[in-house]
Amino acid sequence: MFVDQEEGPDRDVSAVAALDEPTRRRLYDHVVRQPGPVSRDEAAGALGLARRTAAFHLDRLADESLLDVVYERRSGRTGPGAGRPAKLYKRSAKQVAVSLPERHYELAGRLLAQAVEESEATGEPVRAVLHSKAHELGAQLAGRSDSGVLDLLERYGFEPRSQGDAIVLGNCPFHTLARAHTETVCGMNLHLLRGALEGLGQNGLQACLAPGPGYCCVRLEPASAPGNPSRSPGVSPGERDGYTPTTM
Repeated sequence: MFVDQEEGPDRDVSAVAALDEPTRRRLYDHVVRQPGPVSRDEAAGALGLARRTAAFHLDRLADESLLDVVYERRSGRTGPGAGRPAKLYKRSAKQVAVSLPERHYELAGRLLAQAVEESEATGEPVRAVLHSKAHELGAQLAGRSDSGVLDLLERYGFEPRSQGDAIVLGNCPFHTLARAHTETVCGMNLHLLRGALEGLGQNGLQACLAPGPGYCCVRLEPASAPGNPSRSPGVSPGERDGYTPTTM
């Protein structure tokens, strides 16, 4: 449910950068507004470009997965002598999004929607379902990783930083939502990271709520640290009042 980090955010930045070239952007806009796939000749004619220029930019857009390439015979003929299929371009199904700092609002939306739907179907409280789903997803993300906790957190935009024996998170992937719906979103985030630690087999660390200026609301502390009992999955009123979301 996160953007596949093998292809995102660096790949997305490259795709967005490709559209900064004016001719390429005009070609992209033209192709995606057509009802069907567009050939190089059609695109060149529509925009008054040389065929070679149009072909170069269309192929660059395809290389960035912004356009898909299909092959069709436009003559209507089939069989021997029908000629080679034409190379055509159409809008790709790939979604491109770049956010600095990195955000993952689609993830939060999907988790919240799943929680509401399962709660309605089972009668279990929405918040309990949300925590369960978030924990499950965190474990899944960890299971797809062959790296350590710092690499995993970095990969998904948390910007982890060692602070003594603890790990603080310099970025919240749910920043805007966390400001408006602190208890719900921070509780979800807490269980997501608890699931990730469990999936990584990180028994020496525990995720706890520790809101503070400039940091994500969750902090990873040594499990044996004195004064660090496991906290409530939600955010207490006192913690909510003292919470200042990261502005990074």
